[in-house]
Amino acid sequence: MTTAIPRPRDEKLTLTEICKDLKISRSTFYDWRAKRRAPRCIKLPNGDLRIRRSDYEHWLDGREDCG
Repeated sequence: MTTAIPRPRDEKLTLTEICKDLKISRSTFYDWRAKRRAPRCIKLPNGDLRIRRSDYEHWLDGREDCG
């Protein structure tokens, strides 16, 4: 009998946490989202948004300026 090893679930960040980390307003985040420039979001049944930490970090990595 094999026992499945539980995988850690990817932490979900709130919009407040994302905006605080980026030092931006909610309206700026929504503007980026409308322009498809924000990280991928999960829309909950109540309308709230969550962002997987891994998606957020991947999105941040893609914004690095090497110049």
